[in-house]
Amino acid sequence: MRKILLLCFTALAFSSVAQAPTGWWNESVFYEIFAANLTHPAEVNAAIRGSEVVYVTIGFPYKTKVWQALWVPFIDAVIQSCRRHKAKLVFFDNIYMYDRDHLDGMTEDTPIRPTSEKGKVREIVANKVKQAHEKGEVDTLIARAADFFGPTPNSVLYGLMLQRLKEGKAAQWLANKDKVHNFTYTPDAGMATALLGNTTDAYGQVWHLPTDRTRLNAEQWTEKMAAVVGAKPKLQIMSKGLMVPLGWFMSDIREIREMVYRYDRDYLFDSSKFEQRFGMAATPIDEQIQTLAQ
Repeated sequence: MRKILLLCFTALAFSSVAQAPTGWWNESVFYEIFAANLTHPAEVNAAIRGSEVVYVTIGFPYKTKVWQALWVPFIDAVIQSCRRHKAKLVFFDNIYMYDRDHLDGMTEDTPIRPTSEKGKVREIVANKVKQAHEKGEVDTLIARAADFFGPTPNSVLYGLMLQRLKEGKAAQWLANKDKVHNFTYTPDAGMATALLGNTTDAYGQVWHLPTDRTRLNAEQWTEKMAAVVGAKPKLQIMSKGLMVPLGWFMSDIREIREMVYRYDRDYLFDSSKFEQRFGMAATPIDEQIQTLAQ
């Protein structure tokens, strides 16, 4: 029996990966949920001990200072423990380190040029994961997702769009309603990440997780969602200019401001490499909305 470790903050990520189709796991897998302080290297090491594959899907609080303080020591501890216990490492990543001028058609070869402080942290962390593999210390891979569509606290499409429309409120969007933006459906991300971790030749590479490439802007997303939940397609835009004074009083807005460039230009995440290798396409958008609207 294999021990598969998922380092995460919530059961959502655990269930997404753990419930991958049975055939994707090579044999029976033992699941156990236990608490650990992941800022303590000793507890990270204790959690990893005996694991064959370690999935890092953790998301620290969305604050730049927290990321700068915690991410690098955490990933250093994970890599060191994986090396010590001969465990493979699957790192679940985002696109924050990509060059903001190359977001329309992002692939695994998109230039790296972070212009946000959060993006700079993610670049350092991703480089450490890749270098551990290149040095022959740990078998690693990076599973990268676009912005999420799923019942998570930081999903704009779910929390500010779908949920608000269900409540009879106007959907809310950032920066520019006319720019295209696609999203990775969280169940697809979980299943694809599980598949990657169980595929020997996937290691040593970056993979974009399956994401529907339909080009939709904010108004089109709103219309689709409103039709499903039986609401009027009302939409409000929070402009970049408005975010400045709001950020003086609202820390969440202040933290989002440096990342709002993702919404002021076309944003299209391409997962062709994964789809061609594994024959797994993203769940169609209409099906995603129907499921999450229930």
